[in-house]
Amino acid sequence: MTLARRYQQGAIKIRDIASEGGLPEKFLELILLELKNARIVESVCGSKGGYRLRRPPSDIRLSEVIRVIDGSLAPFGDADQLRSLIARDADHRALYQVFLDVRDGAARILENTSLADIVNDPEVPSPTLRKRYPTKKQDRKKA
Repeated sequence: MTLARRYQQGAIKIRDIASEGGLPEKFLELILLELKNARIVESVCGSKGGYRLRRPPSDIRLSEVIRVIDGSLAPFGDADQLRSLIARDADHRALYQVFLDVRDGAARILENTSLADIVNDPEVPSPTLRKRYPTKKQDRKKA
């Protein structure tokens, strides 16, 4: 988020990012290395060096960042695993379907939210996201 907020400023030193985010520098270095390998950020050498986003914050989706850092978008496994469980395990099919719906809802929000969305207006309350990305239950109420 620091790199997105300060995108126009160019490269930001790790110590400045760590300080602004309240993160240990060594921990941050590991995250930035993963993001660099995924071509989301790039490093700049020299006295004015540091890290910067490779693309504008509006072009980077939260889903990209989370997949790089955490892997799956939801704690219940990926969609293919869940679909396989739904097909194989009749006793727990309904539960796996709920997990799939949760995963799909989380993915929909994260894939449609950019870094710019979350840094441009830090005062945006969560109900705004619910309006932008309604749940299936909210969709049914509208119908």
